[in-house]
Amino acid sequence: MKKILLVDDEQDIVETLKFVLEGEGYTCYCAYNGEDGLKLAKEIIPDLMILDVMMPKINGFKISRLLKFDAKYKDIPIIMLTARIQDSDRQIGEETGADVYITKPFDLDEVLSTVAKLINNKSEKEEQKEQEE
Repeated sequence: MKKILLVDDEQDIVETLKFVLEGEGYTCYCAYNGEDGLKLAKEIIPDLMILDVMMPKINGFKISRLLKFDAKYKDIPIIMLTARIQDSDRQIGEETGADVYITKPFDLDEVLSTVAKLINNKSEKEEQKEQEE
């Protein structure tokens, strides 16, 4: 079963995403601030992260950068889910390693299809790596 880590300080968003994603067969882990999110990511090494930008303690950009520049975690796909809609924010998201940048309010179907696509891509890459070894 694929593990998804949800990190957002808005509890209702986390609960909604958790409910929908678990309905699709994913196992969800939740954190409500950046510090807990980063710690949990390193503990469970999720198959995918959905990350808010503006959070207490550590923001999503910093979490993304810390994970993407560490060989052990760099292959975790990250979806930035944020109210920050400026092009400059989107650019920072890309520079810090976010795979996809989705703005709030978001379309649940878009989030679900993006999650499925990123997890499938990650699984395919892992299979290729195993075949090469």
